[in-house]
Amino acid sequence: MSAGITVDLRSATPPYEQIRSQISSLVAVGALTAGSRLPTVRSLASDLGIAAGTVARAYKELEAAGVVESRRRGGTFVASVPDGAGHGSPGTVPPEVMAAVERYVQAGRTAGLGDDLLLDLVRGKLGRKRTNGR
Repeated sequence: MSAGITVDLRSATPPYEQIRSQISSLVAVGALTAGSRLPTVRSLASDLGIAAGTVARAYKELEAAGVVESRRRGGTFVASVPDGAGHGSPGTVPPEVMAAVERYVQAGRTAGLGDDLLLDLVRGKLGRKRTNGR
């Protein structure tokens, strides 16, 4: 699984947040399903060339959000949530939203925009909506 997770140490986004958001996204789009085991903290840290504490923080935040659950001496797994509840499990993301996301990414790449800029655009739009009380 670590092949799907990358960390850009030059990014303004902290590494733990990059890991957290990528795992959340993989869960939301169904690439990681309930019960999927995540790599150990040490293994993922080693694969990414970062400190184990960075991965541990990402896992801790994912657990607090209900995305993953840690089992004592058993590892970290994608949490099981009822359909329509929780953290954006595949059952809660309507197909039209997934299609819109795919169109957005394709349009951005066609325009030559990088992934960081595409993410910043979405974050900016989400922040503005929240600020305006909508």
